[in-house]
Amino acid sequence: MTAISKHPARRTFLKQSAALSGAFVLGLQAATSGTAIAAEASGAPEVTHWIVIQPDDTVIIRIARSELGQGSFTGLAQLVAEELECDWDKVKPEYADVNMHMRRNRIFKDMSTGGSRGIRDSHEYMRQGGAAAREMLIAAAAQQWNVPASECSVSKGVVTHPSGKTARYGELAGIAATLPVPAAPRLKDPKNWKLIGTSPARFDIPAKVNGSQIYAADVRLPGMLHASILQSPVFGGFLKRYDDAAAKKMPGVKHIVTSEEWIAVVADNWWQANQALKAIKPEWENGEKGKISSASIMAYMREGLEAKEAPIARKDGDARSALAGAHKVLEAEYTTGFVNHCTMEPQTATAIYTADRLDVWVGTQNGEASAAAASESGGLALDKVYIHKIHAGGGFGRRGPHQDYVKQAVKIAKAIPGIPVRLQWSREEDMRQGRYRPVTLVKLRGGLDEKGNWVGWEVRQSDQSIAVTVYPQFVKDGVDQINTRVFRDNPYAVPNFTNEYMMRDLHVPPGFWRAVAHTNNPFYRECFIDELAHAAGKDPYQFRRPLLEGKKDQAVLDAVAKAIGWDKPAAKGVHRGIAVVDSYGSFTAAAVELSVSKGSVIDVKRVAVAIDSGHVVHPDAVKAQIEGGVVWGLSALMFEDITIEQGRVVQGNFGDYPLARIGHSPQVIPVLVPTGGFWGGVGEPPIGGVIPAMMNALFKATGKRIRSLPLRHHGFTYKA
Repeated sequence: MTAISKHPARRTFLKQSAALSGAFVLGLQAATSGTAIAAEASGAPEVTHWIVIQPDDTVIIRIARSELGQGSFTGLAQLVAEELECDWDKVKPEYADVNMHMRRNRIFKDMSTGGSRGIRDSHEYMRQGGAAAREMLIAAAAQQWNVPASECSVSKGVVTHPSGKTARYGELAGIAATLPVPAAPRLKDPKNWKLIGTSPARFDIPAKVNGSQIYAADVRLPGMLHASILQSPVFGGFLKRYDDAAAKKMPGVKHIVTSEEWIAVVADNWWQANQALKAIKPEWENGEKGKISSASIMAYMREGLEAKEAPIARKDGDARSALAGAHKVLEAEYTTGFVNHCTMEPQTATAIYTADRLDVWVGTQNGEASAAAASESGGLALDKVYIHKIHAGGGFGRRGPHQDYVKQAVKIAKAIPGIPVRLQWSREEDMRQGRYRPVTLVKLRGGLDEKGNWVGWEVRQSDQSIAVTVYPQFVKDGVDQINTRVFRDNPYAVPNFTNEYMMRDLHVPPGFWRAVAHTNNPFYRECFIDELAHAAGKDPYQFRRPLLEGKKDQAVLDAVAKAIGWDKPAAKGVHRGIAVVDSYGSFTAAAVELSVSKGSVIDVKRVAVAIDSGHVVHPDAVKAQIEGGVVWGLSALMFEDITIEQGRVVQGNFGDYPLARIGHSPQVIPVLVPTGGFWGGVGEPPIGGVIPAMMNALFKATGKRIRSLPLRHHGFTYKA
């Protein structure tokens, strides 16, 4: 039995799991900016840092964000290529080098992929990168020909002069790379876009279809060893002692590596490592956390709900007086539990550590966060860390600010210097060591006057903050600015409204789960609005419309009502629900048609989702995000729930944490209604309205108002 001698003086589990902020680049040598330099590795000219052009006219566009199945590799390349005026058939995207990014003073700006920000936060500077390169290439041709650049034009990567002279980008790139980068290149008017707004074949799909795509779990290097890890089952617990005698005798086992929070086995292959890990007998010190359960957590949440005072996230008018004078007052409590990301590829990273260099291969949502985690864990300066980004087998927020698996892989590799080690979590470890969407308990009160008009409402959220653990700047005066979305920024023109927020500190680590607060909060808000409409004796669509007058929310609500045929009676036995939610810079609404048989078998027939994202880069990718978002929402509301007993997660695999299956998928009607003039996200917004729209349809079908999820806990299931 091996004892762990050092007891940690202070347990700061949640904060330790967070990646460092952007400030970590301070102190790195900044590269000279303003003039393009030759591409470091290939030798092909780097016209701007976004663009490398090879002699055969191949245009390599560097992508700083991560491709997670949402189409970023294609959409972001479209932004650059539109302004570059290159031949799209010769475009190849590649990941921007993270080490180069840091050495050159964060030249690619933001490498984080989350919050539906890939295009909406990148569009301007990426288009400028393409426009600057176009101007430089034209200037290079004009310089060669000794003519004014204004006399030259370009199309599909060929610069032309009225004299008949032509030059290809591949011929001009070398000269262009020596010219100053324009500080303010002129961007096209949207009416002149040729590529943005079209749906070229996506770069990421062929390899996924034919099976050639390499994910982090597929990385193989000469001499590689494989590791499996077991962390404290109780969050915040630490390893007290362990017996590894049996494990050391098992085939292929090379090393046992431990830290305060985990124990890992390194072997010739992963199966050997995981089997040996099961043979280890660890003892954990859990303290009082080992007594926590889902029931005790809910009791603690209720204390927040019943507290006399709470921080205020938003206050309009006087809700208390409005409710006191209302003709009718409704009150309801809604709740949802923890849910897990369940990425199809468990958390995985490969590392090689030496005294002067650290290489990490990883599927990540943030290359900078991975580099920071590797640097911290390996004890090497950032300029000695090389992150090799690989497409991730699912992200949904799990591979963003929380880089625990990267830190672990580096720690294990550091114990075996010079040997590549691939760490892969088991499915059970991935299920039980998640960063979960928080549990919440919400109380709503709303008042109606004699005519059924909505005169005021109050919302009290008892809620676990995600931001306080990773982005404390988003917590202001005790209010989590992320978790109060949907309520704090609600668009309804109701004169009296108060949103209170009670932060609850739990030992279960929270995380950003796809769409985050725009999944549970819309369920609470939009279902409660349906309750108000029902109490007022009004159609739920018509009840909402005047309260959204003059806003884009009303337009998408109208669009989805038209798509589902709200003005016409539904088929016999079919019932409808509707909801509207704006999020991540976009405006969405959803409508659902379903039927219920045998009192509990739900057949979701059609789901319409309308979205106004301002501009649309790749319409087919947007439609795909809507289709995926619908299934994501239907899966969560029917099946998903993480429960806690004795301080630890009960669920361990898809047998006790089921997900929606292909046969559960309804007909999805994507409705794109872009109004232009702004850039909204599309990866997460489609989810928001789906859950409440379905729950409102279920109420119409059954007469039962269900205020907690998942539905399987209420005896419901989907038609197979």
